[in-house]
Amino acid sequence: MSDKKWISWWFAFSAVVMSWDSGYLLLRPRSMAGGDLYWLWKPYTFYEQVDYVYSVQAYENGEGFAGAQAVMNLIENFVGLSYVFATHISKSDLAPLIGYSAATMTTAKTILYVAQELFCGFCAVGHNELSVIVKYWAVPNLLWFTVACLIMYTLGKDISLSLRRNKAAANKLE
Repeated sequence: MSDKKWISWWFAFSAVVMSWDSGYLLLRPRSMAGGDLYWLWKPYTFYEQVDYVYSVQAYENGEGFAGAQAVMNLIENFVGLSYVFATHISKSDLAPLIGYSAATMTTAKTILYVAQELFCGFCAVGHNELSVIVKYWAVPNLLWFTVACLIMYTLGKDISLSLRRNKAAANKLE
C-alpha cells in the first residue's frame, strides 16, 4: 500500500472546508445574517450574492439542492477521513479503495453541481460578471474536480498494481 501524504492532506483540508460549508447550509437560518451563529459564517454574506444556491431566497423558497449537497459533503468527508485513518492509523490494505471512493464522490458531486448550473441556464451564478464567475465559482469547482481526478488516477494505479500482483501470484499457484 502506498502512502500518499498529499492525498491525506487534501482529505483533511477539504474536510474542514466542506464541514464549514455544510454547517452554513444545514444550520440556516441561524447561520445567515441576523442568525445567532452568523458570526461563524460571515464570509457567506458575499458568497450568497455570487451563488444563489446559498442565498436567503433559495432557503426561503425551500430549494433542496444546497441541503442535499451539504449532506453529501458530510458523507464524502467521512469517507475521505476514513482513508486518512486507514492509511496512517490502521494501515489497512483497503485504504486505496476508500480514498478512490471518496475522490469519486467528489468528482461526481462537482459534476452534478456544475451540470445543475448548465441545465438551468446559469440560474444561480449567471447574474455575475464573467470575472466573478471564474474567480469565485469556476476556479474552486475546477480545483475540487482536478484534485479528485488526480487522487483517482494515483490510487487507481495502486489498485491496478495490486490486482495485477494478486493475479500473478494466483497464476503461480496454479
